[in-house]
Amino acid sequence: MRHFDLVVIGTGSGNSIVDERFSDWDVALVEKGVFGGTCLNVGCIPTKMFVHTADVAGTPAAGAKLGVDAELLGVRWPEIRDRVFGRIDPIAAGGRQWRVEGNKNVVVYEGQARFVGPKTLDTGTGEVITADRFVIAAGSRPVIPDVPGLDEVGFHTNNDVMRLEKLPARMIILGSGFVATEFAHVFSSFGVEVTLVARSGALLRAEDEDVSARFTELAQARWNVKLNSKTVRAERVDGVVRLHLETEQGPEVIEAEELLVAVGRTPNSDLLDVAATGVTTHADGRVVVDSQQRTAVEGIWALGDVSSEHQLKHVANHEARVVQHNLLNPESPIESDHRFVPHGVFSSPQIGSVGLTEQQARERGIRYVTASQDYADIAYGWAMEDTTGFAKLIADPATGQLLGAHIIGPQAPTLVQLAIQSMSFGLDVRSMARGQYWIHPAMPELLENALLKLPLD
Repeated sequence: MRHFDLVVIGTGSGNSIVDERFSDWDVALVEKGVFGGTCLNVGCIPTKMFVHTADVAGTPAAGAKLGVDAELLGVRWPEIRDRVFGRIDPIAAGGRQWRVEGNKNVVVYEGQARFVGPKTLDTGTGEVITADRFVIAAGSRPVIPDVPGLDEVGFHTNNDVMRLEKLPARMIILGSGFVATEFAHVFSSFGVEVTLVARSGALLRAEDEDVSARFTELAQARWNVKLNSKTVRAERVDGVVRLHLETEQGPEVIEAEELLVAVGRTPNSDLLDVAATGVTTHADGRVVVDSQQRTAVEGIWALGDVSSEHQLKHVANHEARVVQHNLLNPESPIESDHRFVPHGVFSSPQIGSVGLTEQQARERGIRYVTASQDYADIAYGWAMEDTTGFAKLIADPATGQLLGAHIIGPQAPTLVQLAIQSMSFGLDVRSMARGQYWIHPAMPELLENALLKLPLD
């Protein structure tokens, strides 16, 4: 049984831990799938390449209100798909080759690993190994709901839907979150008739309530949105998927050539049987870690989707840097900073968000004030003729510190970075609004005007 100084399970953000400073360590990397993890292969990077293409495909239709008559003649799906994965696949393959052939002190095991005892790992390759230290960075996978007949109809997840052989005429998307709404934008922009099925009464319901309500309103005008709908049965008849729903109006059947399941993700801790090594988990399967990313077992750390409530690549990267430091500097460990974790939704319209939503502030009994600014009331908003987007800020009226910022509209994930910086470095609202120049007439004026409106003490 081979013993290592360090075993890293997962080659997403976990792969970045082992650099030249570990050259005298005996290291094992374990990967059950494709090198690079979710973000590189089936998540944020390829999806944004599709999203940008979808944005371009939607440009002709958006031109009419500006006096520009343009027409989308069509999309060449195979070229779109192959452009994306022609970039992505070589990166994943190159990362694997570099680890397999280029690191003399690193051994790569490719299999579904699972713990079989304290700090003892069956690599899934026929070899069992041990180590002084483990890093669990095994990510997450799509949740598959318990719907009778679903396994028999043939469905897609984000893992394979971007590699479809051809575009269907119709697609049903189960889900109402990030993944569901981004793919709804992508495929509808390419001419696919999209039906979105949500169990709740709103899309993106974890967003600020005003943002969620506006997005839901706009989505209903663009897609066939089924709110408050439960899927009770699935079947495939003559090559068509049929979902039987229970809706507020009664039973309903919807049909499409393809079905995408995007109802959430679950940590891969169960696949690893982490309990066998003494690692504990939350009720939802996330590995329990402290502020230094340590698990309940000395010498075992965890990071990213397998342990974090924030299923975001930038969070996993941050946590990987913390774990890397703590491995190399056990006498002076550092902690992860999850105070101001932002996120973006790259649907249409886009959303950028950081900090507390108004409903969270209200539920926690926090004293707060809010202010909103419409894109339609700034000069660049006039240029775009945007009549639906807005920024909403939440602040402490006594200190002037921002508590949250939520933007829906063009370039929202970029604009919200201004608020992230303010919150991260303690810049109060008055100083942020009046202590710097704001370029006129540019989109950051959206934030400037919202800041000036906040009714502080």
